[in-house]
Amino acid sequence: MDLQAVPAWGTIPRMLRDQAARHPGVEAVVAGDVRLTLRSLAERASEVARALIAHGVRPGDRVAVWGPNDPDWVVAAYGVWDTGAIIAPVSTRFRGLEAAGLLRKTGASVLLAAEGFMGTSYLDMIADADLPDLRLRVVLGPGAPPPGAVAWDDFLAAGEKTSRAEAEERALAVGRDDLASIMATSGTTGAPKGVMLHHAQLLRGYWDWAEIVTLREGDRYPVIAPFSHGFGINAGLLACVLRRATMMPIARFDPSGLLDLIEENRVSVLAGAPPMFFKILDELDGRDVSSLRVLICGAAAVPPELIRRLVDRVGIERMINAYGLMEGTVVSMTRPEDPVEVIARTTGRPVPGVSVRVVDDDGRDLAPGEPGEILVGGYGVMRGYWDDPERTAEAVDADGWLHTGDIGVVDDAGNVAIVDRKKEMFIVSGFNAYPAEIEGLLLSCPDVSQVAVVGVPDEAQGEVGWAYVVPPPGRDPDPDAVIAWARENMSNYKVPRRVVPVEALPVNANGKIDKPSLHARAAAERPG
Repeated sequence: MDLQAVPAWGTIPRMLRDQAARHPGVEAVVAGDVRLTLRSLAERASEVARALIAHGVRPGDRVAVWGPNDPDWVVAAYGVWDTGAIIAPVSTRFRGLEAAGLLRKTGASVLLAAEGFMGTSYLDMIADADLPDLRLRVVLGPGAPPPGAVAWDDFLAAGEKTSRAEAEERALAVGRDDLASIMATSGTTGAPKGVMLHHAQLLRGYWDWAEIVTLREGDRYPVIAPFSHGFGINAGLLACVLRRATMMPIARFDPSGLLDLIEENRVSVLAGAPPMFFKILDELDGRDVSSLRVLICGAAAVPPELIRRLVDRVGIERMINAYGLMEGTVVSMTRPEDPVEVIARTTGRPVPGVSVRVVDDDGRDLAPGEPGEILVGGYGVMRGYWDDPERTAEAVDADGWLHTGDIGVVDDAGNVAIVDRKKEMFIVSGFNAYPAEIEGLLLSCPDVSQVAVVGVPDEAQGEVGWAYVVPPPGRDPDPDAVIAWARENMSNYKVPRRVVPVEALPVNANGKIDKPSLHARAAAERPG
């Protein structure tokens, strides 16, 4: 299919202004009783920008946003972009140690944090953290501020000190190559990394994504992926305004609640991982989902039977599978004319402007059908990792090719299939979990002296982590205490589902932890 070229906006602030001027009454955001048109979204974003400017935010500053998917998050994001600052999203799954690490890494000077979601105070989690760059903490939306934080209304009121002309001048001064976001990703080395993405590449990547998906004005699209994740903020929050579709932010996924939303609001576009669609199918009897026309599934492989069931029972026009990664934005997508087998076993062909190579360990290109590491080139490759030139050089070579660490094959038609994952990464209910990061967090637990984490197959969640733990000298091993500490300090998907006390961790001839032997041990110890 031929794709329409992205309009010559260049930056997200110019895109928002053009859409609001040409289509002011189009609903951009719907959530409960809240309805924001493109005009009102632009106006409220400008209010946030004026407040940020009044509080001293300059172009290039990092502003962190920490909260669930809701209209306030949307307004905050566009407000941050209006100032020329860089948004640094923080996952609602993060606990204090994780959030503080990201805030330190990015040098965020302002944090906009929701309070009270699922009974959580995010600001309390980091109340005692050492964050020398963080000079302003604001409650995002309603909620009383804890000590040291500013209420949302008071924050916005400060914007009166900034003229509308000054805010508009700042927004229009943003450049197409300026950074728009720093997205958190952990990687196999454990320490957090910040993926740098700029305005022009995000506009092009998600304009093309939306074009292939056929996202359009009049579509109603629940955004279930967290805005703190690349898919949620880019293929949801950004793509909807790009194509004048109506986004419906979902703070917490519930199959029955989602089906209610589809029926009551005539939802037409839905995106998620295979487990979400299986859960929906389980509750589909008696439901009217005839409004759905496009489903997007991002997975290395989609069960063919799932596609057939969705087509037969839902009656969709098209099912799209795609491959992307934080460091490379959108890489490949299936096309509307592709048969079920192609959608199920591949992630489709590279999108325009993106190149894919499959190479062996020596960097030589492999023939179609031969598995090797996937390399990605083109406009979508990240600028690099924030303040980390060494790891940037490891990920992006001198010729601009991103070394993904994913193993895949390309068929004769150019379709990309992912056949393996990064060496140690495992996936818990759709979330990438990195053993090195989990190990680093667990070493802060007083009951842990040494630890090694491996991914183990699990019927309910796909995979889960098992932690082999050496307790400190003189302390009796207590697996329950370690798990309880992890639940207090880590995202739920990172919490080990089993802790196995050991006297020592196995090592290989090079003195490194022998992960293959731990994988073998875990396989032998799995029930059944």
